[in-house]
Parts: sequence; structure tokens; C-alpha cells
Amino acid sequence: MAIRIKLKPKRERSLERRHPWVFSNGIHNVNGGTPKAGDTVEVVGHDGRWLARGAWSPESQIQVRVWTFDKEETIDADFFARRIQRAQAGREDLIHEQGLTGYRLIAAESDGLPGITIDRYANVLVCQLLSAGAEKWRDTIVEQLAIQFPDCAIYERSDVDSRKKEGLQPVTGLLHGELPPMPVIIEENGIKIAVDVVKGHKTGFYLDQRDNRAIAARFVKGKSVLNCFCYTGTFGLYAAKAGAASIENVDVSSLALQTARDNMAINDLNDDHVHYHEADVFKLLRQYRDEGKTFDVIVLDPPKFADNKAQLDGACRGYKDINMIAMQLLKPGGILLTFSCSGLMQSDLFQKVVADAALDAKREVQFVERMHQASDHPISSAFPEGYYLKGLVARVW
Repeated sequence: MAIRIKLKPKRERSLERRHPWVFSNGIHNVNGGTPKAGDTVEVVGHDGRWLARGAWSPESQIQVRVWTFDKEETIDADFFARRIQRAQAGREDLIHEQGLTGYRLIAAESDGLPGITIDRYANVLVCQLLSAGAEKWRDTIVEQLAIQFPDCAIYERSDVDSRKKEGLQPVTGLLHGELPPMPVIIEENGIKIAVDVVKGHKTGFYLDQRDNRAIAARFVKGKSVLNCFCYTGTFGLYAAKAGAASIENVDVSSLALQTARDNMAINDLNDDHVHYHEADVFKLLRQYRDEGKTFDVIVLDPPKFADNKAQLDGACRGYKDINMIAMQLLKPGGILLTFSCSGLMQSDLFQKVVADAALDAKREVQFVERMHQASDHPISSAFPEGYYLKGLVARVW
């Protein structure tokens, strides 16, 4: 007999709207046995009505992550094969349109596979298995990926803190095949990018900013560009190809800046007008303001400032401060491309924070374009939490 998770009265609504999470405080009781981490369980309403089938996670506040809302769908190898096939099919047009050899194959809940993120970098698939259910089905997931992508090595980068909330330890390592020498080279929009899937951030690279890099390139011809939190310099790479007069790439990581130099070289771009600055962005921006230095275009792509609701107020202060200083460094009519990758930062709130920064900077600001994560990072209509990256193109007077 299947283990049944019975919900408290009136806690069925989110599942009826196909939201894939069941929180511990919404559970009335567990019937039919004691599930182990990752076990498949049935979720029923308080009246016993079947609602969903998902993975049990006893250590997390999200105690069930839903695999399916179809009562006839069994969770087995064929289930994972279908989800992976559907995800690849949904990205084929984009892959061909933008000439991609690097893209997000599986976007977790938004692709119907909660806790599973898979990125493809040329012939390497990089997996993050971040939930108890994903861990339980690890071997099956790897097997199905190997069947569908026989030419690819499969590498794991489950080295993020969110695994601890599931009672899991961080894990990295080769899961299948033979890893090629690092870095691997991917291509997007005719630009080559070096990616180290072993030592790089996240799964190796920030694929989600692809469309925004192309947007930035429209504003930089003949301009001076300050690229903050540049990581491996790809906003600067697009800017160099688009004819920027000067580019300053700033990051705290010397290794990232070396990769930024390498990226210029593999694209046969002259970097005589490109400067690489190993520095704390917050301190450097203040230094530049004190020195009276100015730029035509500034890119602000900071790391996540808020991991939970308790950190949101502090994140708002951080975003406001850094945007204010950036505005003070822009020439009249200059362009600020500013981002937040904090999922808890709603787009309207982010716009308000940037507007407040404009008041403090005593500059007039016009929002001319909104930006978001690339379309291989889809957002399920039932899972608004999948919308995490938001950005604004602002003209500053």
C-alpha cells in the first residue's frame, strides 16, 4: 500500500493550482508507513481526495516535492526519460536560433523535475541534485541522460548549501563518461566562452544572462564600459565585439579575470582597450566616485543578496547603495544595466529600490527596458518562484 500524506483542511488549494510544494505545516498526518527520504508518496486532501504524487523529504520544510499531478503516471525510469525528452524538445528552436552549445537543459520545478538542475556545456552535462527525491533517483537520472546524450560526460556539482536543508551533504564528481580537459568552450550568438565546470561558479557559468548580454551590446559602441562583478568577463566580451571604446572588468577573483582575458583571446578580440581590475566592487565604486571618474555604461550584476526573507531588508539596502553610487559615476545620458538574481526580490520591489537609489543619487532616471533570465530558464505558470533573475536598463541624466 502506498504511503499517503494527508493535508490539513483548506491546505489543498496550492496543489489544486499545481504548485509543486507541500510544506510541513500543511500536513495533517502520514498513513501507510514511515517514508524514508526520497520515497515516493501520495498526497491526498483532508477528505481523502487524491491530489499528487511526490518525493518525501523529512528534513526540509518542503516535505513533499511533487513529481506529477497525473494519477496514472508512475515514477520510474520512463518518467524521467519523458521529462528529459520534453525539456530538450522545448529548447531545440532556441538552440538553433542562437547557435547554442551551452544551455540549461532542466530547470528544476519549471521542467517538472523539482530539485534537479542540468546544464549542458558542449559535450558535458552538469547536474545539481538538490532534493531528497533527486538524490533517491540519482542513478536513474544519470542512466537516462547517458541514453539520450550518449556523447556527453556527466558531472555533478551538488555543492550548494540548499542540500543541507534536505539533510544531504555537498557532492561533486564525475557520474558518467570521461571529463574533457578544462575549460570546455561553448558558443552563444557567435561568441566563444570558456567554462570550467569543476571550479566555476554554480554549474560553471551563468547561462541565464545570455539574452541580457546581447541587450547590453546594443548600448556600448564607442562608449566607455564599467563591468562590475564581471566573473569571466562575458558582458565585457559582448561589449568588445560590439565596438566599445574602453572596457573595465572588475571582480574579486583573479582566476575569473584570467578567464576573462582568455575569453578575449579565443574570440580573436584585441584587448588593448580592456582593463582587468581585481577589487571589491563596493570599495572601488566609492573610490572612483571620490576621484570623479565617469563612464558611459555600467553593468551591475552582483551575487545574490538574499537567501531568505529575513535577509530581504538588508538586500534592499545593499542594492540601493550600489545602484546609487553607480548612477553617480555615469555621464549624463549614460546607461545602467542593473540586476538582481535574488528570487525573493520581486521585480516591482527591485524597480522601487533602484528608483529610491536615483533620488539619493540626485539623478533623473528613465527605465527603458526590463530584462530577465534567458528562455532556456523557463518559468512554470504554476511556479512563480521560478522567476528569479530580473534586470533594468536605465538611462541616467
